[in-house]
Amino acid sequence: MDWTDPGKMPLKRECLVVLLVLSWVSSLRAQDENRVMFSLGTFQNVSVPVNGTVHAVVSRIPADVSFLTLQFHTHHRNVTLSYTPIPLYGSSVTAADAGLLSTLTLSQTTVSWFLKTPDGSSAAGVGVILPYTSADPVPGACNQEFPLEIDPNIYLQYNLFETTITFAPANIGYGRGESPPACDVDTDSSTRWRLVYELYQYFLPEGDLSEQSLISSLERAANVQNMQDNGRKVVSLSSHDRTQFSFSSLPGQGVIFSVIVRDPVLNTSASYIPVHTYACSFNSTLDGCSDLGRVSSKVFFTVMGLAGLFVCFVGHRFFKCELFCMGFCFMAFIFFVLITTTTTLEYDIRLALTALMGVVGGVAMVMSWWRFGSVMACVLVVGLILGFLISSIAFFTPLGDIPIFHNDVVFWVVFACIMVFVPLFFIRWPREGNIITCGVVGGYAVVLAVNAYTYTSLSYITLDVLKRLLNHNFSRAFISVPLQDIDFIMITVWVVLGVSGIVMQLYREKSRPFFPPSPYVMWKQERERRKTNVLDPSHHKPSLSARILGRIRQLTQRTEPAGETTPLLF
Repeated sequence: MDWTDPGKMPLKRECLVVLLVLSWVSSLRAQDENRVMFSLGTFQNVSVPVNGTVHAVVSRIPADVSFLTLQFHTHHRNVTLSYTPIPLYGSSVTAADAGLLSTLTLSQTTVSWFLKTPDGSSAAGVGVILPYTSADPVPGACNQEFPLEIDPNIYLQYNLFETTITFAPANIGYGRGESPPACDVDTDSSTRWRLVYELYQYFLPEGDLSEQSLISSLERAANVQNMQDNGRKVVSLSSHDRTQFSFSSLPGQGVIFSVIVRDPVLNTSASYIPVHTYACSFNSTLDGCSDLGRVSSKVFFTVMGLAGLFVCFVGHRFFKCELFCMGFCFMAFIFFVLITTTTTLEYDIRLALTALMGVVGGVAMVMSWWRFGSVMACVLVVGLILGFLISSIAFFTPLGDIPIFHNDVVFWVVFACIMVFVPLFFIRWPREGNIITCGVVGGYAVVLAVNAYTYTSLSYITLDVLKRLLNHNFSRAFISVPLQDIDFIMITVWVVLGVSGIVMQLYREKSRPFFPPSPYVMWKQERERRKTNVLDPSHHKPSLSARILGRIRQLTQRTEPAGETTPLLF
């Protein structure tokens, strides 16, 4: 074909135009495929493709809406939400629970945002856009700490001990096209200082780490009304209080945190972006959610649960076994606190050393009773264990969240007073107190054994006290935990075991001596009796050392012949 022919040139131009049009159409089609249209207040499932960007759009915004918040949630993958196609510092946020707030101009009816993953991988989640009027407070509008100019996000950090949330202060509402009120010029009732903040918790089903459970729970906690109806209000604070709070970490237990800001003058409210955590990582092997139940912990607490079941029903009858178990618990707890605060050993090594020292403590307690025969001293130690458990139960209730007990001095003084008061009961009724301890402590050991295999909040009765001993900052944390079906079942099991064990032991021991005598004391008394009673045949026996030496001589010395002998004559 002769392309130099002028008659052929239009054909070449037509081909180029067709290629350009096809390229433009394919580009528009790709953009349409990644565009997601939202409706106000309606949850929308969104999938972010590999190396792709999702264009989130909402249109037909009513004229009375002053600002919008877009929130997007994934199970555990981070996503980047931005105002621009290319995320920039100060105009984007990256998190598993990300949100942006957009104020509207006078005639604006459409708003768009952009969603992608920071590493280019795919992700799936759920998003919702919530509208607010000019009377509603603006979450995060007085932000001076985080990159976004208006930041409605709640920032969450967790470790083994506590989960900390932080958020930016809000501002009072304002209309479209108006300048926002100044944040820190005045502090009277016409400024943002009149606003009130409320912190809410929503607990997911125990032991359920599924994405479906999270999404359905977020739908029940995304806006103000839903969180009020389904969540638990933890604390209410004024604008003069700190906007940072700590909660006790619950590894493996899903929790949604939300902050609602209220304007008491206009009686309006708005919600920050809810944030969730399991206090464990889905991507790490160090604190992985899939490896919460360590084999070492299961072995340790299974043995402990079997011993607790034994003590619960026959502990007082087999007094030496009970003393060993109680001494084990007493020494193991103290040693675990010491070794954790002073060393950086791995958990399995610390647990093995704790078990070893627990055995030493149990043997020492049994030997002290065997040698000295002081039942009261041993029973007082047993009473301290019951006092520790009763004091822990008291602070496991809402009593522990009273602000005065966030002071370490007040907490430990009250805790110690309760703990020491319980053994005083044992001075007057030692046998009854010892049997009650066997039932209560033994039943709780069974609960801890069950917790090694399935999650139950009752383990935090003592675990929260242990956290407070190991972490000095834990005192400011709220220690509320959920009580769900499994917890009520375990409470019933604990009560049934404790009551039945106490009643059974009281019935069986009512005609027996209060406590068995010490073997060493009995031996000393028998020895003195033998010395003073000359009619006792054992009085004429050689001492034990003399008998042993005589036996050794018989085995080592050769018997000499006596010479000529005469047979006996009958």
